[in-house]
Amino acid sequence: MMAPTQALSADRCARSAGLASKSGSSFFQGQQVFCRSAVVKSCGVTRRQSVLVVRSSQNTVIIGLAADSGCGKSTFMRRMTSCFGGSPKPPAGGNPDSNTLISETATVVCLDDYHSLDRFGRKETGLTALDPKAQDFDTMYEQTQAIKDGKSIDKLIYNHVTGLLDPPEKISPPKMYVIEGLHPFHDERVRNLCDVKIYLDISPEVKFAWKVQRDSKERGHSVESIEASIKARKPDFDAYIDPQKKYADIIIQVLPTQLIPDEKEGKVLRVRMIQKEGVKLYDPAYLFDEGSTISWIPCGRKLTCSFPGIKFQYGPDTYFGEEVSVLEMDGQFDKLEELIYVESHLSNTSAKFYGEITQQMLKNSTFPGSKNGTGLFQTMVGLKIREVYEKLMQKEVKPMV
Repeated sequence: MMAPTQALSADRCARSAGLASKSGSSFFQGQQVFCRSAVVKSCGVTRRQSVLVVRSSQNTVIIGLAADSGCGKSTFMRRMTSCFGGSPKPPAGGNPDSNTLISETATVVCLDDYHSLDRFGRKETGLTALDPKAQDFDTMYEQTQAIKDGKSIDKLIYNHVTGLLDPPEKISPPKMYVIEGLHPFHDERVRNLCDVKIYLDISPEVKFAWKVQRDSKERGHSVESIEASIKARKPDFDAYIDPQKKYADIIIQVLPTQLIPDEKEGKVLRVRMIQKEGVKLYDPAYLFDEGSTISWIPCGRKLTCSFPGIKFQYGPDTYFGEEVSVLEMDGQFDKLEELIYVESHLSNTSAKFYGEITQQMLKNSTFPGSKNGTGLFQTMVGLKIREVYEKLMQKEVKPMV
């Protein structure tokens, strides 16, 4: 009889067990694989057969989300966790100024908690929060590794009200651990711990329009002060934050619309979902025909479109020298329930049933971006993350009906 510890490669065992088509190393990523023999009875004949045993060896799935401040990280997190069920909430009974959010499946931590300098220290040194010199990457790596290994950590809290670092809070290892902030991919050690890396890339024009909407109309700041703040941050953003997008597996890029000339208010957006090819744990979504170049204006009998309409595009491209597939939506939906017509032409979406994307969008229809490509692509990325989670953890997530 073949002992479970007997040396036998996963590929050889898979072939002997009749699973040669799945014996590539990517299929076994994040899993323990070994062989054992089993007695099989068929048609009155007893024989021994090699059996491939696959178990998850991963305690926690790590998701990295990079973006500048005010670029929709919080909304993305709400859409993503919605794909798993439950609503993320601050730790019960903890610091009321904690940045951490916890749901049944996921814990989301803000990487501002790894500032090595508080607000007053940065002022004394002349550093901004975007400068890597103001971050404690050693502790960020050590604690993220500990969570991935199934160990609890005591993490400091950056208090956005006082600007100080508050006493630590205990974080237990969840099934999924999301690190979001300015620098999740800057340090190679931390970057390599991430199972999926996402970057929210908001163009300067749209970022300015969003800032004016939030800070001027909601907080009473002048347009001039907002513009000055953005300009002051730009050198460090360009030097330290923006370059991280080359490491991302998926980039959601938000641009001014091309349907209305000189539109500057950010009310109509052109959004691109840039998906790297060759990612082991999922396949890129596509429109109509995989690998083709598609331009589609769906407005008509099945999709209500007021001015300026909606335009979809899809095709292969290169991004920082790597092959990617790009899905693009310019414009917005008049009736969100009609998204199901568009969904019927999308493939490899990681949805569990026809209409799940539309269902998720309708459920979260009050979230910002629900009528344009930001909401659509954030939802699709959430479903991709769910697929990755299922593969790495060897555990099915039931769709939220």
